[in-house]
Amino acid sequence: MKTSSIITLTLFFLLLNVNSQDINSDFSPNSEILEKFTKLSQQQLLDTAHYYSRNLINDTALILYNLIINTPAKDADIEQQKRKVNAYNSSACIHEQMCDYRTAYELLIKALLLCEKIEYESYKSNIYNNFGNIYQTFNKYDIAKSYYLTALNLCDDSTKMVAILSNLGAAELGVERFDSALFFFNKSLQISKSDNKFITYIMNNIAALYSKTKQYDSTYHYLKLSLDESIKLKNNEALVLSNLGSFFIEIQKNDSALHYINLSNAIAKENNFLDILSYNYYFLSKIEESKGNIKNALDNYKTYVNLKDSIFNAQKFGEITQLQRLYEVTKTNQQIEQLIIEQQVKERTIYYQRIIWIGTLVILMSVCATLFVILFQNKKLKRSYTVLFEKNREIIDLQENKHEKNPDKYNKCVFTDNLQKELLQKILSVMEHDSIIYSPEFSIDKLAETVQSNQKYVSQIINSALKKNFRSFLNGYRIREAQRLFSEPDIKNLLLNILLIRLDLSLKALSEMLLERVPV
Repeated sequence: MKTSSIITLTLFFLLLNVNSQDINSDFSPNSEILEKFTKLSQQQLLDTAHYYSRNLINDTALILYNLIINTPAKDADIEQQKRKVNAYNSSACIHEQMCDYRTAYELLIKALLLCEKIEYESYKSNIYNNFGNIYQTFNKYDIAKSYYLTALNLCDDSTKMVAILSNLGAAELGVERFDSALFFFNKSLQISKSDNKFITYIMNNIAALYSKTKQYDSTYHYLKLSLDESIKLKNNEALVLSNLGSFFIEIQKNDSALHYINLSNAIAKENNFLDILSYNYYFLSKIEESKGNIKNALDNYKTYVNLKDSIFNAQKFGEITQLQRLYEVTKTNQQIEQLIIEQQVKERTIYYQRIIWIGTLVILMSVCATLFVILFQNKKLKRSYTVLFEKNREIIDLQENKHEKNPDKYNKCVFTDNLQKELLQKILSVMEHDSIIYSPEFSIDKLAETVQSNQKYVSQIINSALKKNFRSFLNGYRIREAQRLFSEPDIKNLLLNILLIRLDLSLKALSEMLLERVPV
């Protein structure tokens, strides 16, 4: 109850700020219609208005609802006040169907305020549900959900509850909370009957859920079920046919899509269902585009845009009397708004074009600079490899020359030939196959430990058998491994990346130094 009171007060203050005349002040119904229904009682007028509304004869229905609203009633006449509430709410539904959301909203506020005045609590669920429908139309799903939940808490009728639960599912579907949406749809189906007037709406919503989750077989199944039920109401039939067209566009069957869109358009044009017409022209533009008919696609898209603008402007600027089926918006406001939009689009286009050109130029300059640096560093790297290789070869040659000058230095081995060969074989096996020799900590002591001998014997074997000292012997293997590594592409890329990183750091340091020297 607290929630409903707060919402009511909010709506009351909103109504006080609406700078429009009373909806009924300009009411001047056709005299022939008046004479036809003059002798009917208030309850008969209400029932007759409902009949015309169900059959989409909205002009006559609005006249009858306004007769009820404008009939004076004493505060003590609660039943007449309730009929007024019903007339306000039903008129709001008609204006919502005609996309006159502003008038619909004002009528709902009047209905809610009158409900508060006469304490007509049981009817509030209808009003809150319709508030939610208006917000959902403009994709305000969370606000719509709050109104639906309030309506559900106040609802005591199973038929109304079916509609509210289905609307809750649609609100959850709008924000892609699929599990929650399916829960509300299933709950709605459980308490509905086969002849429930909302069954088409529920199945259509379930089809939309499966379409969003790409479950096309289930989508088509529920759309067909929805179509079988939709023939009872023209607006439902037009909507389901439109959704079938959208479904076939989704699965790229444009001939079937065109068939259903045309059927939907025929009904929508006859009954002036502007919202359905707008989406149908959007779908037609997509079909024509897929066929390569660019001109037809553009014409259909322009019609779609004009209809959507018309609906939007009706909600924001429309000043519509009770007898008008459609709304009008001043051409001046439309032109100003269109000019503003075109100017904003033009400015954004120019801005983004400049950004793209500048970005492209910077990227090209960066690529050229990077390629130059890579080529330069690659040449420098090759020169460094050559110099390193030549220096190591000079060291090896120098050591070999020293050995030739002092041949007796390496003839001190006291091993037998067999022991010498066995130990030499172990040493060579370690040097050929063990990666430990490339470790900075590898020494002759480590080698002796590995071949299970001592440093003295190992040194003598290397000196006498190979005519080299240990350091020269080890460097030969390490140089060979370095040459092998330098020939691998991955190592080249690694070294190149290191050089590029060092170059990037140098450039940053240079730019910072230049910035520091720029006077403020």
